[in-house]
Amino acid sequence: MSTRTFTAIVHREGDGFVSLCPELDVASQGDSIEEARDNLREAVELLLETASHTEIAGRLNVESYVTPLEVRVG
Repeated sequence: MSTRTFTAIVHREGDGFVSLCPELDVASQGDSIEEARDNLREAVELLLETASHTEIAGRLNVESYVTPLEVRVG
């Protein structure tokens, strides 16, 4: 078994947290940051175990970047 590193973006939404893996466009949620990240890990692992190679290749964005974005307001 091998491992691969993906990105987990987590943000607060209401009383919980939403997590997103932008490389595969998979999302999950949880009551804490850790739970949201763990649930996302489980969702990504499930996708990789059950989806066809064609589906994974179609969803996979090999280059995703998280970067600050400065905008003018007002």
